[in-house]
Amino acid sequence: MEQGSGRGTPGTGPDGAEAAAHRPAGRLRRGLLATLVAAAVAVPLAGAARPQAPAPPPAQLPPPAVAGLGATYAAHRANAAEAARTAADHGYRDRGATERTLAARQLLYFDGRGAGLVTEVLGDLAHADRVAVLVPGSDTGIDTYGRFRAGAVALHQRLTREAPAGVRTAVVAWLGYETPGTLSPSVTTTGRAEEAAPALRALVADLRSVAAPHARVSLLCHSYGSVVCARAAAGLDVDDLVFLGSPGTGADTAAELRTRARVWAARGAGDWVEHVPHLDAGLFGTTVGFGADPVSEKYGARVFAAGDGGHSDYFAPGSLSLANLTRIVLGHTQEVTR
Repeated sequence: MEQGSGRGTPGTGPDGAEAAAHRPAGRLRRGLLATLVAAAVAVPLAGAARPQAPAPPPAQLPPPAVAGLGATYAAHRANAAEAARTAADHGYRDRGATERTLAARQLLYFDGRGAGLVTEVLGDLAHADRVAVLVPGSDTGIDTYGRFRAGAVALHQRLTREAPAGVRTAVVAWLGYETPGTLSPSVTTTGRAEEAAPALRALVADLRSVAAPHARVSLLCHSYGSVVCARAAAGLDVDDLVFLGSPGTGADTAAELRTRARVWAARGAGDWVEHVPHLDAGLFGTTVGFGADPVSEKYGARVFAAGDGGHSDYFAPGSLSLANLTRIVLGHTQEVTR
């Protein structure tokens, strides 16, 4: 509770002037938090009621192994092709076209039901010495997968160009959880992240069993994806944990993640997430907001330069952020610009 000087007009004098200067900022932060809270409880859930394209259940396979990696890809490609036919037969032409395209790729997992789940591999995973895993944020599903994949392609191309001789790389685009909608209650809480964390842990274990021995694995976590990575981080066998355009991770410091990985964070100068209040508040038995800002000094991450890009520009070809991400994945950490 703010206090005045005890006499005269509250908020006058040197101390009062300082308090008055802080009040607009405080009101702004509280106002922004109130907006998040309002979104969490008042946004209509009409999207949840929209019909979903029908699809077959995913292929049931054992965990991937080096010897059977080709068979794993083939089984999920076949499932994607079947899903494409089913969607088209029921009038979902765009969905069917997207799934037909996916059916020609290296799919470590595919599930066409609902918004859809896809794990795609770019490169030779079985022989990779450096593996980058991209974890997306809100509003990512099969219907919007192309924009997520574009970032994975840009990173893979740059890694291929810049990897030292004899170093092999792979990028995994992991749409492995039901992402929240940008305008939905779930985007302001950790619920979806907590549900996703076991699947991300299982993916890393699978990658360790398939990739080259002692491969360097980096998690590149965008927006709400940083909340997912933070929930999975404790004890996870990865070398780098990177938060991009993060609204917060649900942890107050990097140390609270209990990870052996190097923890990195970046935010582009044009990223709107800067204006999201890094607070959390109890509401109806849950917590709204994600706490400390990962690029703040108190959080304790290695903050690196991301240039002038916006919230969706971290993997833009030619960008400073993509250059630094490439250096992190390759292990050239001394070359990362801060």
